[in-house]
Amino acid sequence: MNIREEVEFHCTNAKEASASIALASTEEKNKVLLKVSELLLENTEKIIEANKEDLASAEENGVPTTMLDRLMIDEKRIENIKNSIVELIALEDPVGKSDSWSRPSGINISRVRVPLGVVAIIYEARPNVTVDSAVLCLKTGNAVVLRGGKEAINTNKALVSVMKDALDACGFNSHCVELIESTDRESAKALMTMRGYIDALIPRGGKGLISSVVENATVPVIETGAGNCHIYVDDSADVDMAIKIVMNAKCSRPSVCNAVETLLVNAGIAAKFLPPFAEKAKENNVEIRGCAKTNVLVPESLSAAEDDYKTEYNDYILAVKVVDGLTDAINHINKYSTGHSEAIVTENKENAERFLREVNSAAVYVNASTRFTDGGEFGFGAEIGISTQKLHVRGPMGLPALTTEKYIIRGNGNIR
Repeated sequence: MNIREEVEFHCTNAKEASASIALASTEEKNKVLLKVSELLLENTEKIIEANKEDLASAEENGVPTTMLDRLMIDEKRIENIKNSIVELIALEDPVGKSDSWSRPSGINISRVRVPLGVVAIIYEARPNVTVDSAVLCLKTGNAVVLRGGKEAINTNKALVSVMKDALDACGFNSHCVELIESTDRESAKALMTMRGYIDALIPRGGKGLISSVVENATVPVIETGAGNCHIYVDDSADVDMAIKIVMNAKCSRPSVCNAVETLLVNAGIAAKFLPPFAEKAKENNVEIRGCAKTNVLVPESLSAAEDDYKTEYNDYILAVKVVDGLTDAINHINKYSTGHSEAIVTENKENAERFLREVNSAAVYVNASTRFTDGGEFGFGAEIGISTQKLHVRGPMGLPALTTEKYIIRGNGNIR
């Protein structure tokens, strides 16, 4: 079969399987998730061997080191995935939650949360997304169609095989989790147009992937997180706190979407803050690309171009700009941000509240690292993505984001 036929085959299987998982009880779904967690540990060696193949191919193809970190699976990461599944099992199932009211006409209306149906995910070289997406969908009674990047294809096959085995072992249709094995661009394009099969499509990856999906999809899309994230250091900031927060947001894992990419520094604190910050950045091999004022205070910094303030680096690179004050910082963020996560470091309560009120992003912080924008850190369990749009959901997407509403109306011969 050709690529489009292959994609349609997987979507058809998922659509047919979705009816059974949609009707499953919370206990039945949790049983599947528990089995997935157990089989992940039992198959650790198999998964790591598959991942080694992917890592070797990626290195041969010149994939950057920070991207290799996203791709890598080891025993610790498998244990972390397993633990996130156990946490997910303990979370409340939103499916079936309802509220009711009666009308003067005599009808009784109930609003009930139900699964979306079939969710498709197009993503890049992050094998943890394979499991996170699937288990979140299963917990909410959805079937899922996965289309990962070529860099992780062997790892993804191993992970999906484990999840299909878990579904089989628990008496469910294994097609509730489908993997499109073709990594040709045509398979992604075909998936974007599977109307009648796909109820929601979620892209997870860089700006290019997300833009391609948003521009070409004919199925409903939930746009997720390219992360050009900012931190603004106010003139009242505690310098040591600010350095700690910015270094965490840049260096703890620079390849992820909630890492900081642009640092804005109030002119009133720049001379006090930037030199010691630059020393810390140098210790951590962070390249600073700064404005003219930054270049004076940090002579070893490079000159920033306009595009630097638009860029999600996913690397040890940080754009820095000295700004006149809070208004200048807010205007810069709202111009260049992708709407993901922004932070202010300040001891001024009024400035903090104004920043929270006027910055137009999904997650806005005071005196904390942007790295907290994460489903697990927010208490949602594993996340399926971080939405940067405003319709349906916004921010880290946990279980409720994978459900919709259904109205049930009961009457007794009522007519209008």
